[in-house]
Amino acid sequence: MALLRVFRSRVQTKAYYNKISRFYDLLSDRSEAPMRKAGLDLLKAGDGERVLEVGFGTGHMLEALARAVGPQGKVFGIDLSDQMLRLAKKHLTRSGLINRCRLRCGDATHLPHSAGTMDAVFMSFTLELFDTLEIPDVLGECNRVLRPGGRIVVVGMSKGGARKPLVGFYEWTHRHFPNFVDCRPIYVREALEEAGFKIQKALIRHMWLPVEVVLGFKPPE
Repeated sequence: MALLRVFRSRVQTKAYYNKISRFYDLLSDRSEAPMRKAGLDLLKAGDGERVLEVGFGTGHMLEALARAVGPQGKVFGIDLSDQMLRLAKKHLTRSGLINRCRLRCGDATHLPHSAGTMDAVFMSFTLELFDTLEIPDVLGECNRVLRPGGRIVVVGMSKGGARKPLVGFYEWTHRHFPNFVDCRPIYVREALEEAGFKIQKALIRHMWLPVEVVLGFKPPE
């Protein structure tokens, strides 16, 4: 089945996430945190690696990734919201890991990194925010910045799997109230495959909606 479109502009998206940034963890962390943890376990970021998180939000996964890569590694992050950036930097400063991270505001369809410079990319509850026509652009950029053999994990609400009535209700809400529900379920595995990634493992988890946790890699040259 076709994906619903997302017509919110970048300006609107940035304003929305700036507005809710202070409350984001209260709104979503309880349900999303176990899903992100499952993605982190699949990614297996290691000592000395360079890892990019796309859509880092308030910075909880940045902290986990920074601990995983150790003092010789580096974690990069990009997020559209400057208020999320502020909160993430504050969080990393408190945890003593800010020096392992390089964060900036920006658009994931134009990543500010050179080709082949990342060992791994992590993305959770972010890809479904992009319009259907932009998803290949985002994943294409992830592919570009990864080294050959590099890994990617995407955690996202799934249009496939069980709980079809709940998926349908969520899509109805997105269709009729797009300013309130700004994303929609997508086909995560298929999107990664279409972007040229080879799938190593794909899990289905559940909050109140099905969630795909997918590990892929960029084929060696």
